[in-house]
Amino acid sequence: MKIHLPLCKTYRPGLLPSGTLFDYPKKLETLSAIEKKMAANDFWDNPEAARATVQELKSVKALIDPVRGAIQQNEDLRAMVELLAEGDDEDVRKELQTGLVELTRQADKVETLALLSGPNDALNCYFNIQAGTGGDDACDWAQMLLRLYLRFIERTDFDVEELSMRHGENAGIQSCSYLVKGPYAYGYLSCDTGVHRLVRISPFSAQGKRETSFASVDVQPEIGDIEIEINWDEDVREDTYRASGKGGQHVNKTSSAVRLTHLESGLVAQCQSQRSQHKNRSTAQKMLAARLYQMEQAKRDSELAKIYGDKGQIGWGNAIRSYFLYPEQRVKDARTGHLTSDTQGVLDGDIQPFIDAELRRRTAARHQ
Repeated sequence: MKIHLPLCKTYRPGLLPSGTLFDYPKKLETLSAIEKKMAANDFWDNPEAARATVQELKSVKALIDPVRGAIQQNEDLRAMVELLAEGDDEDVRKELQTGLVELTRQADKVETLALLSGPNDALNCYFNIQAGTGGDDACDWAQMLLRLYLRFIERTDFDVEELSMRHGENAGIQSCSYLVKGPYAYGYLSCDTGVHRLVRISPFSAQGKRETSFASVDVQPEIGDIEIEINWDEDVREDTYRASGKGGQHVNKTSSAVRLTHLESGLVAQCQSQRSQHKNRSTAQKMLAARLYQMEQAKRDSELAKIYGDKGQIGWGNAIRSYFLYPEQRVKDARTGHLTSDTQGVLDGDIQPFIDAELRRRTAARHQ
């Protein structure tokens, strides 16, 4: 009896099924060094440095644990094959088939992680949504996108903190900002940076007309100390206002919310999540610095430069992905060509296939 294990020959430490290099032994050495560092008696004497080390540990384990799991699963399946070679057993055969499916899933996850090789991919990120062309429909679409990404963030076990929220006049939201924390949060979510287009029968049209709406997604890495010169007194305008929504009496009754506008670029960062105006200002400054840093990076990257260059036009001609709810049901990515008819699944946060396709496209583009 012959049983084919498709990943047994190619899946080994140091090489992914697709042939992508993955320095697993070096990652194990890094993990060992971090754990040794954390075991020191004076580790928590510097809380800020300790938290950075803990974050590094999470990022390394996020790579190592899936590889360990796939290797162990592969070894278990080999043992089952040996058992079946000695004599057919229906229970073992069923367990083997289930294990093959799981091994394929684990190997796909490892392959995706190996594609996250950007300098900032492992970092937390600031995640922003802005309604574009389309009036109430666009604001409603922005809120639908927010729900989509919050569902995705929940699926990936990331932590999320709301920083600011501007509601639409009649429906939905005009804009929002969040801080997303977790291993490779920036690497994953940066794949969706750009304009998103929705085509549907408008719930705000009395005639039941089909409408097209736009909203943009913008993502910046949360970088500790960014080396970028900003004259906060001359280059940035600060506005304070009363926060809206949840937050308690103090947040809503005092001007604790802070909005910072970089005068030369027009970039805006705002935060209203804290009771303290000082804390909101500090967070907004970090967000603005991250956006300016990203814009400088974009000048050396033609693809990101286009996104930032078209920032003022969240509308026709710039969409990276289109969501069609009428007359047909489909979601298509303009960059990768990835297509699905499961529109409800996508709107419920099932966007990992789109992210995987974009990561593969980016990797291929870097190696051309």
